[in-house]
Amino acid sequence: MKASVDTKTSLVEKVYRGTTSWLRLLPDFIIIGTQRGGTTSLYSYLASHPAIGPASTKEVHFFDIKFPKGMTWYRAHFPSVLEKYYAERVQGHPFITGESSPYYLFHPHVPKRVVKSVPHAKLIVLLRNPVDRAYSQYSHEVDGGRETLPTFEEAIDHEEERVKSEREKLFRDEYYVSEHHRHHSYLAKGIYVDQLLNWMNYFPREQFLILRSEDFYANPAEKLRQTLDFLNVPQTTLTSTEQEFKQYNNKTFTKMNPDTRKRLVAYFKPHNERLYDFLGVDFGW
Repeated sequence: MKASVDTKTSLVEKVYRGTTSWLRLLPDFIIIGTQRGGTTSLYSYLASHPAIGPASTKEVHFFDIKFPKGMTWYRAHFPSVLEKYYAERVQGHPFITGESSPYYLFHPHVPKRVVKSVPHAKLIVLLRNPVDRAYSQYSHEVDGGRETLPTFEEAIDHEEERVKSEREKLFRDEYYVSEHHRHHSYLAKGIYVDQLLNWMNYFPREQFLILRSEDFYANPAEKLRQTLDFLNVPQTTLTSTEQEFKQYNNKTFTKMNPDTRKRLVAYFKPHNERLYDFLGVDFGW
């Protein structure tokens, strides 16, 4: 029976998975980002496909914050080769697996780790208007108790002083885990072109599927079809369109101050233009 994407992994199951990790698959695809860009929804849709076996937890976070745990630990999160054999030889359809950890896109050391461990994995990226993404992340961090500054404006004004030394520590020690870098990089995470350049130093462009989050929100069925084509698995139709395309992590927060929005539109404009030139696509942000 296929595991659910949101199944809680019991201690007994963890032990079992660990002892059978040598029989387990490595991911055929990874959704690498961006945070607050629709990654949870897309991964949930993919995990419901009969040809896709999800990881035991949606965000494994191996290549960013849990890398010292090693490949045996990582393999333990994925389906076994027996599940693949049964799907392909008995049920007669392909079987792939993957994970989604949206901090991967931004973490500077992740690309070189991924290319050494799963060099043929297909990489999926959702990019959201960086102004909306930043505000959504701030609201999410406040809601989760990881942000104590009372306003979004204070958070972005203090971002550089909070993150600069942490970023330097990350570059000095690749195993350093920085909560500020992960949770308080509201503006830096929206400079997508630099993150993609880092990734494409290690992987060819054709190994990536890059989707505009706004297109995914507006037409999830079409973007799911595009993603399934990219992954070379058959198209499928679930029984209920409403259930099929339920949005995840879409809690509504108060609106951003219009003056702050204008300020951030101006801030991101040159970075967005570099992104459009690099990809050859104008996202209209």
